[in-house]
Amino acid sequence: MGVTGASGTIYSLRLLEKLRRPTVEIHLILTRSGEKTLFLETGKKAAELKALADCFWSVEDISAPLASGSFQTAGMVVAPCSIHTMSSIACGVTSNLLTRAADVALKERRRLILMVRESPLHLGHLRTMASLAEMGAILAPPMPGFYNHPATVDDLVDSSVDRVLDLLGLPDEKARRWNGPARTGERGAE
Repeated sequence: MGVTGASGTIYSLRLLEKLRRPTVEIHLILTRSGEKTLFLETGKKAAELKALADCFWSVEDISAPLASGSFQTAGMVVAPCSIHTMSSIACGVTSNLLTRAADVALKERRRLILMVRESPLHLGHLRTMASLAEMGAILAPPMPGFYNHPATVDDLVDSSVDRVLDLLGLPDEKARRWNGPARTGERGAE
């Protein structure tokens, strides 16, 4: 999992919390900008985020196992993903471990999920996203659903995080899912 300096580090925190399972080994790459944004948005320090991962790799450590296609992973999520990082990945600029690991995911045909955090988007952003989709990346900007009547910010965050877990093939059993509208006479109908 990569964490950039884009706004939305709450997504990385919640995703790491939900990924902590006995069957999942989490490798984390946190950029310096991501570390700063984490503190500004949540008051948390990098050590608190690192504690949620099994392995932490410095963004400068291009000798880390994640830089090689021979290191087996089920996929990679960048949450949140800055436009800078998204653009670097799309152009094959592998100047740090995060963009190299993303490039490896693409070249090895593994899942690469980018929770891009930017709005509004200009044509260059959209073309870059289209290019990444053509390469096999999954663009999953955090866009919460409202069909479950979220009551808290955590509900909104979980809506997007649960979709990413589904995309990874690691669904959360507690995820609130759409089951159609309640019908008159059915249990739970208003």
